[in-house]
Amino acid sequence: MADTQAEVLTGQVWSDFCRALEKAGDVVLRDSAPGTALNRAEGYRYLTRLVREMLYSTVENADPDFPRLHELDLTKLGADNPDNVYLSANIRGDRTYRITGTRGSIAYFSIGSKANRYAKDGTMASTGELSDRDLTVREDGTVEIIASAAPHGGNWLPLAADSTGLVVRQTYLDRTTEQPGTWRVECVDRPATPGPLDPNTLAKALRRAALAVHGTAATFAAWTELFMTRPNELPDFGQEMFQRAGGDPEIFYLHGYWTLAPGQAWVIETDVPDCPYWNFQLDNWWMESLDHAHRITVNKHTAVLADDGRLTIVVAERDPGHGNWIDTCGHTSGTALLRWLGATEHPLPRCRVVPIEEVG
Repeated sequence: MADTQAEVLTGQVWSDFCRALEKAGDVVLRDSAPGTALNRAEGYRYLTRLVREMLYSTVENADPDFPRLHELDLTKLGADNPDNVYLSANIRGDRTYRITGTRGSIAYFSIGSKANRYAKDGTMASTGELSDRDLTVREDGTVEIIASAAPHGGNWLPLAADSTGLVVRQTYLDRTTEQPGTWRVECVDRPATPGPLDPNTLAKALRRAALAVHGTAATFAAWTELFMTRPNELPDFGQEMFQRAGGDPEIFYLHGYWTLAPGQAWVIETDVPDCPYWNFQLDNWWMESLDHAHRITVNKHTAVLADDGRLTIVVAERDPGHGNWIDTCGHTSGTALLRWLGATEHPLPRCRVVPIEEVG
């Protein structure tokens, strides 16, 4: 402990933090990543977003006795869903928390407790889940959830000894008519007031932040490299790896890597299961969803299906006039994701690459 305080006094802890961030930049320069100026720029922007979020969660909003639910504004990682409002907060597994709010009219709600180890081994395992299927909402639209290790009546979210965070997912089908809920969290058995900043705590927080930036970027770059082994497909790579990284247990994930030459289109055709929600989205190499101002996603509400109920998605640089067009936004490669939420069947799409003129 004395050594750590000396590192704070001398500035060593800050120098170490900056050097660790510099090392994280190696992820952007890995041989498998596209060497274009656009992809490199997006890679470095991705790191800045991770730095911002990791510093907030390890320094500013780190105290599990005084947590705040925080929206992941423009922090895109692991194929973030463009239809989602994500909230997160730091917690401890040996505490009891009360989460209160309004359900809203948004199509889907879930909350999970997680054991976040992105800084260590790239995992964020679920330690408890509660979704719409089990949620009791009062007549006035308000909700109370208790998160604790000990079972609790009503809406109970289980915690485990290694639980470190809460993740809320609120999912739109129709942004023009739906409203997300409003949520807050408080620790029931907390001290009366926060203590002063502990220099040792700050030193550990900076180390965790740098490790989390590097670990998160490296984890999802490795995923992209796996997807690259089966280009222009949406296969089932196995659900366990996605769940271990913090995925929603209600969702079946079909990730893929796409690469197109000028004038080509990636055509995806699939049956659609009976389920509350599904979507397809296009992402860059870093597994960030592309700019939401463009046509980069389609879901159960916005898609146009064929008369036989089948779905056709066309990923291309311009609209071919057939199917549900997804804009590549100046990219020639990247990643993609098709989600089936709450489905009992999980169709695997048929994918092909054709000249844009031959789509239809």
